[in-house]
Amino acid sequence: MTDIEISRKCKKYNIVDVAKKIDLNVSDLYLYGDYKAKIKYNSSRKNGKFILVTAISPTPMGEGKTTVSIGLADALSTLGKKTIVALREPSMGPVFGMKGGATGGGYSQVVPMDEINLHFTGDFHAITSANNLICAAIDNHIYFGNSLDIQEVYFHRCLDVNDRALREVDLGSRKEIFSITSASEIMALFCLATSFDDLRKRLSSIVVGVNSLGEYVRVADLNIEGSLMALLKDAFLPNLVQTLENNPAIIHGGPFANIAHGCSSIVASKLALSCADYVVTEAGFGADLGAEKFFDIKCRVGEFEPDSVVLVSTIKALKYHGGVSKDNIFEKNMDALKEGFKNLDKHYDNLKKFGVSVIVCLNRFNTDTDEEIAFFQKYCEEKGYCFAISDAYANGGKGAIPLAEEVLKAEKGNFHFLYDTSDSIVSKIEKICMEIYGASKVNISDIILNKIANFEKNGMSNLPICVAKTQYSFSDNSKAVGVVDKFEVTVKDIRLYAGAGFITVLLGDIMTMPGLSKVPNCEKIDVVDGEIINLS
Repeated sequence: MTDIEISRKCKKYNIVDVAKKIDLNVSDLYLYGDYKAKIKYNSSRKNGKFILVTAISPTPMGEGKTTVSIGLADALSTLGKKTIVALREPSMGPVFGMKGGATGGGYSQVVPMDEINLHFTGDFHAITSANNLICAAIDNHIYFGNSLDIQEVYFHRCLDVNDRALREVDLGSRKEIFSITSASEIMALFCLATSFDDLRKRLSSIVVGVNSLGEYVRVADLNIEGSLMALLKDAFLPNLVQTLENNPAIIHGGPFANIAHGCSSIVASKLALSCADYVVTEAGFGADLGAEKFFDIKCRVGEFEPDSVVLVSTIKALKYHGGVSKDNIFEKNMDALKEGFKNLDKHYDNLKKFGVSVIVCLNRFNTDTDEEIAFFQKYCEEKGYCFAISDAYANGGKGAIPLAEEVLKAEKGNFHFLYDTSDSIVSKIEKICMEIYGASKVNISDIILNKIANFEKNGMSNLPICVAKTQYSFSDNSKAVGVVDKFEVTVKDIRLYAGAGFITVLLGDIMTMPGLSKVPNCEKIDVVDGEIINLS
């Protein structure tokens, strides 16, 4: 059966009954039908343990972090632990593009799969609308006299669809760019706001442009914070759904990790930690992107400390990073598998730089041979890695019990950040690029250095760094898979996200508005007899 067929055949609980598993009742919920609800935020209870799921460098075949995360949560629940899985909301860009949705797969999914992957509870639409209201207000202000003396506009429009034609458009008076909603500053600050009042403060702080004196113009100067809050009021409440095994899942916010910070919202994580003994969450793409930003941005703002980290790998991904093409990935190649371990080792070593406890997880596929699995396990044993296999895709929570047992045994490490926010902007960029990616040099042009100087002049140097780069490589070259030796990275642009509270650094040819693939998923999805088909 396909993922959507498995999803439809599962027996779902009424969402009120799911809420009871984490001691919430109907008065704590805003119901969206029988199987979805928003939770009225309350974090006054005790805190549970926080488990991060990340992965080695991605491949076009997918590594299954979400599937492992859901399976791990179901397994912990099976072992008698009150557990919540806290995930990001899917963007419709990947859903209609190439990657597909983000609700897990096989027998390790969150449901209702089709609704979550499409409009869900409308959060993405609210974020898109708030972003574009700011843009409309900027241009309206300029049209009616420009009393704020806006000379250059820094804030840009967004859309939750992959559309390369919108990467640059002509507004007549100036050029404009669009980002995908998941890469927008509104999405970032929405996910990093710690309360409703903090959300308002962050919205007001957004820098929309600069005047002729070089001074920043902010959203607060446009007098539209009230309207923005009205648009985001309901969206800011976390969403409650369930796994195929009827365990609670909180899904909220959806920043990409290759061009944003890649984590679900802080309010959702705090809520989950207040309601459960264990909270399983994920950070997008590989550990060099998602996990680093989870630690250095989300944990810093939310004052979290992860109790342990699961590093997901697959046999296919290891062979791919060992030099095997996608067309030959199922052929036996033990030499390539061994070479691929270098990618695993680099991510493992990076995670240990943060002082965390790491469990290496093999996300098992039915194409994996016993010989390959034994080879992988022996390698981990020889390296001293804690190791477990997850078969959640085929067997749900039961298939992830070995992983759950290792998580329960793991001792909390001595967590710390990679850098201090008081470090210079250039120093922070170099530390990430050299220590996490392995770059030998970071190329920064005079134009970028002038932008950095302007940030520092305006008191914006004490912010974390959010790097936007390809997810497929440690370098800024998407074709350089595995572990690259002696490479340089180039900063192409740098952007101040004052509302989100970080500085975005664009490396290489990364773009904030993706395009559709040659044969995108939107050519396959349809509705037959009232049911959506080919949604993955």
